[in-house]
Amino acid sequence: MSRNRPGIGQYVLLTLLAIVFLYPIWWAVSSSLKPAAEIIASPLSIGELTLDNYRAMFADVPIGTGFLNTALVLLVKGGMTMVFCPLAGYAFAKYDFPFKNVLFGVVLLTLMLPTLVLIIPLLLEMSALGWVNTYQALILPGSVDAFSIFWMRQTIAAIPNELIDAGRVDGAGEFGIFYKVVLPVIRPGLAALAVLTTMNIYNDFVWPVVAVNDTEHQTLQVVLATLAQNVTGNRIGADFATVWGELLAAGSIAMLPLLVIFVLLQRHFINGILAGSVKG
Repeated sequence: MSRNRPGIGQYVLLTLLAIVFLYPIWWAVSSSLKPAAEIIASPLSIGELTLDNYRAMFADVPIGTGFLNTALVLLVKGGMTMVFCPLAGYAFAKYDFPFKNVLFGVVLLTLMLPTLVLIIPLLLEMSALGWVNTYQALILPGSVDAFSIFWMRQTIAAIPNELIDAGRVDGAGEFGIFYKVVLPVIRPGLAALAVLTTMNIYNDFVWPVVAVNDTEHQTLQVVLATLAQNVTGNRIGADFATVWGELLAAGSIAMLPLLVIFVLLQRHFINGILAGSVKG
């Protein structure tokens, strides 16, 4: 027990690392509460606190629309990922069917394709379907992705086959076994997948900026990317400090949802990552 107890040196090292990683977040939030001129004049000092940057940002940028669109895409697309990818992973892990290994190899091969290679074919497909500038274009592509299937397959493969056979002996159907036997066991892996999926969808920029070119369907990341242009376009004579103040205000608001989600699910997320790294 004493041999495994962290020493004071480890605590000091972890504290220093925490300060290094948390300082940029603290600086961004504290700077967003300063007058715009002070952000440039004295970036490391804390002076007068004001909400002017936030008021101006909400007036100049449709960040509320970006949040609503991102929440909708996250709810529907993330829900599809969390439903279909565990089912596909369960099939690859516990069922035998013709060409199973070939199909799983094809799924893994898609991981090697860069996102930029797929943009033009996907955009042409969306155009042929008439889905450009629609929520379908934001939600359906990538809703069942190769990494999530691979992650679930590896997680479910660690479940003993005897546990599933016991469910069949008790008279449970295949979906009943998946729901009552498999899902409770892989809950840490599902939590890790939920966090990773949320981060990927929330931070996605390349595909939304290509698939949507109207303000009605813009996601949060697209709104943030065009923030400087919107500020200078909506306010005549807006200087560099004003743009920075509103950028920091928007960035501080945008990072809050991910921080809350990670804090709430961090125990399950860490357990899921560790479970996937250990082969029992």
